[in-house]
Amino acid sequence: MTKIDVISGFLGAGKTTLIKKLLEEALKGEKLVLIENEFGEIGIDGGFLKEAGVEITEMNSGCICCSLVGDFSTALKEVLDTYHPDRIIIEPSGVGKLSDVLKAVSGVLTEDVVLNSYTAVVDVKKCKMYMKNFGEFFNDQIESAKTIILSRTGDISEDKLAASLALIKEHNEKATIVTTPWDKIDGKMILSAIEHQNDLMDTMLSDTGICKSCGHVHDHDHEDCCGHNHDHDHDHEDCCGHDHDHDHDHEDCCGHDHDHDHDHDHHHHHADEVFTSWGMETAHKYEEEELKKVLTTLSEAENLGIILRAKGIVSSMEGEWFHFDLVPGEFEIRHGGADYTGRICVIGSQLDTKAISELF
Repeated sequence: MTKIDVISGFLGAGKTTLIKKLLEEALKGEKLVLIENEFGEIGIDGGFLKEAGVEITEMNSGCICCSLVGDFSTALKEVLDTYHPDRIIIEPSGVGKLSDVLKAVSGVLTEDVVLNSYTAVVDVKKCKMYMKNFGEFFNDQIESAKTIILSRTGDISEDKLAASLALIKEHNEKATIVTTPWDKIDGKMILSAIEHQNDLMDTMLSDTGICKSCGHVHDHDHEDCCGHNHDHDHDHEDCCGHDHDHDHDHEDCCGHDHDHDHDHDHHHHHADEVFTSWGMETAHKYEEEELKKVLTTLSEAENLGIILRAKGIVSSMEGEWFHFDLVPGEFEIRHGGADYTGRICVIGSQLDTKAISELF
């Protein structure tokens, strides 16, 4: 039997870090395939995860939820037929809608292929801002998730954590939410939360044969009883403009907050209508201070568009390699392994790609 785990999360939430933790601490020995769906011209993460010995299929031509629904199902079937893995982890694009990814996955489910989990990784510090400005995509991930794993909870006050939790629960009351900082918790414990094996109430109810979804004793096809994914009554639109019943804030994804006292069509977007990506390969060798200066500008400038994520691997003057990650207002530079050439990718909305390319 093959388990499929979908690990979604908005841009920069920490999906790749979480997957690496699970690979190292919870999934060793499993025959595992990771399928990534990058939004953008240049896939960066593939290099990081190949070091873990995982077979990667990168799909850089768009989101699963938009242009790749058909192709994605075909690719998934090919992976199943070729590798017969114990587990497939799908890491959708940060701007993909989880509801659409689940629809794409549902096409390959059989008795031998089960949807084991569908998780959203949420940056607790950026939760409010993303809900306000990119709610169409961000809220969908929260609303569609069975488990929500909060990142960056280690250095946030209890009040701020509680406020973010309240916002999340407005969109999903039923999900299991992991709030413990990742460095304080083992990957096996995170996996058991994702798979709902550590839920005391679940255990007690299953011992008595009672279904936690409805409180009855029965053998109906409830998702929580059998581990399979059945029709999600989320009423999500199907990415081609059909109606749905979300309680979104109806932001228009342009980074501005609007008064929403009229009905408009802004919550029927495909990711590629709202988000832009810019990428380049480069042999330029950077001084660390030079790179810091570029990233500081990128994280603070207001005239470059709304920059949601930037990451890259570039060579240094000393022959080392810098790996960098940027989310709004902050960035990190690490020393890491070499790549075949330097690669940079920036994702956001209404980007001034010419000005960004001149920065680098």
